[in-house]
Amino acid sequence: MKSPWKVLKATPLFLLLLSHSLASAPYEDQPGASYSNGHNCAGCVVVVSVIEQLAEVHNSSVQVAMERLCSYLPEKLFLKTTCYFLVQMFGSDIIKLLGEAMNADVVCHALEFCKQDAVQSQCHLYPLPQEAWKSALEKARHILKRSSTTKYPRSGSNICSLPFLTKICQKIELSIKKAVPFKDVDSDKYSVFPTLRGYHWRGRDCNDNDKTVYPGRRPDNWDVHQDSNCNGIWGIDPKDGIPYEKKFCEGSQPRGIILLGDSAGAHFHIPPEWLTASQMSSKSFFNLPSALTDELNWPQLSGVTGFLDSTSGIEEKSIYHRLRKRNHCNHRDYQSISKNGASSRNLKNFIESLSRNQALDQPAIVIYAMIGNDVCNERADTVLEMTTPEQMYSNVMQTLKYLNSHLPNGSHVILYGLPDGTFLWDSLHDQYHPLGQLNKDVTYAHFFSFLSCLQISPCNGWMSSNKTLRTLTSQRAEQLSNTLKKIATTETFTNFHLFYMDFAFHEIIEEWRRRGGQPWQLIEPVDGFHPNEVASLLLADRVWKKIQLQWPHVLGKENPFNSQIEEVFGDQGGH
Repeated sequence: MKSPWKVLKATPLFLLLLSHSLASAPYEDQPGASYSNGHNCAGCVVVVSVIEQLAEVHNSSVQVAMERLCSYLPEKLFLKTTCYFLVQMFGSDIIKLLGEAMNADVVCHALEFCKQDAVQSQCHLYPLPQEAWKSALEKARHILKRSSTTKYPRSGSNICSLPFLTKICQKIELSIKKAVPFKDVDSDKYSVFPTLRGYHWRGRDCNDNDKTVYPGRRPDNWDVHQDSNCNGIWGIDPKDGIPYEKKFCEGSQPRGIILLGDSAGAHFHIPPEWLTASQMSSKSFFNLPSALTDELNWPQLSGVTGFLDSTSGIEEKSIYHRLRKRNHCNHRDYQSISKNGASSRNLKNFIESLSRNQALDQPAIVIYAMIGNDVCNERADTVLEMTTPEQMYSNVMQTLKYLNSHLPNGSHVILYGLPDGTFLWDSLHDQYHPLGQLNKDVTYAHFFSFLSCLQISPCNGWMSSNKTLRTLTSQRAEQLSNTLKKIATTETFTNFHLFYMDFAFHEIIEEWRRRGGQPWQLIEPVDGFHPNEVASLLLADRVWKKIQLQWPHVLGKENPFNSQIEEVFGDQGGH
């Protein structure tokens, strides 16, 4: 029997991280918003929808459907036990309400997971006539008044508001906001642990007890005695007495790749099988613990710093993968300094997690890719909350000055423009969301409207039925891109060269069409907002080819000793 305290401790972790699955994480200046109000409501509607659809798919009772869902979840992070615990808390009332043919919207409003104010009391995912909505809510509340269930507070059903869980939730929130490894013995910002900002995000440490040993540094005494830069090349060639690092890497212009990005750069991804009852099994959730402890990001598969082969089957590789192939001395030298909700405004809150020592480390290629959140927000007055060109200039200059004081001489910085996000609505609005595919009842237009009503939309400007608003958002994005372009062409820095590149998503769409695909297949199906893995790798391919064509010196030389490195050191210790 699991300790009840451990179960309770795990419960807010599950709910807090689950909230990030419904929209990009809130802005850094909105503490606590990630697991309150609208996120609670959306989370409840998603879970109840899955339960209802599992019962339909398997022709079972709601009770059996809830137990089936719990049985699919892994034991890690107490996810399975936490699920059964939540079923014990809320299950009987959910059974009663669904038994009365009430949908997930009504259930979650009746259980008060959805905020009961003038605006959010009207928010619903599933289409429902206004009169039927009011009538169903009144009936549901009447049923709950007769309920003898008193296992949880009816008011404000935010589990993190419970006194004995408040501090735990605060610690979890703080852990999410940190952009350095949770497990880092020598405090060098590198880890031997994959998630919680470990080596999924930056190269794996090869000695976590020595802070002078980490990926990306210049070799210490040509790594005669140990691998000081974790690229797997060290020791002395017995044939001629020359250190391998000197023989294979000297003059090869090693360099790392660093991404300053948002959730798109971190590859925010929720597998659709987590929400699709007809596809759901225990295999669907095997990667849930890893995803949760990576904040529902998959940087190991991202277009910039990904080091694993694509799961999508396309041949294109990440920029890091290509940089390593070009010069094996670059092995493990990658950093994804990216966060959900990141923008030019709040990058200053976590840029210090970047690891580069001007005196000891190799130069780096830095890609600045805040592609959405300067124009995207969840506010009803979304245009007023967008970053202005003047603010953009100030924010980016502050970032560049920081980089100039930390990057080794000979580095390069590429400013990446913002996209024209009107393709989101144009491509998706009449497609069915994963939650609506079973009964053909929820399109992305419904989904976007639901998130907007709850004020948790990752981008009210582009995920809107209002064409004028979508156009205004794209116009502001173009203004901000022009600001980045102006900075790149007029500003100079001591330790790096500065470049600008357009975010030309239309070129990616055209390429995908040539391969027989459709634009909607390039967007994350669950959130309907982020570029998916295929799109990220196609974008990486475009970036690489443009650098090769226009600024080939940025990439460094091709190492003629790559084959010899493979012969002596194999996979160089892997990733």
